[in-house]
Amino acid sequence: MIQHQTIRFTLNLSYDQYLKVYQGVAKNVSVIADDGRRVAFPAGKVQSFLTKQGINGYFEMELTPENKFIGIKKLK
Repeated sequence: MIQHQTIRFTLNLSYDQYLKVYQGVAKNVSVIADDGRRVAFPAGKVQSFLTKQGINGYFEMELTPENKFIGIKKLK
């Protein structure tokens, strides 16, 4: 059975910070995962979590063993 990896991290972006994606200034989000790794990924992967307050919460990203993106979800 293939073992997918998960990366957990906290993300706190204001609405104005995320607006830079729409303005073409920013393309990626960079976070420090719980295990200390720096992880960068396309900002569009978290767009569905955008509210008027921005994107705030604790997230889990799932990747294949080859580091290909599978999905991301917000944890409680």
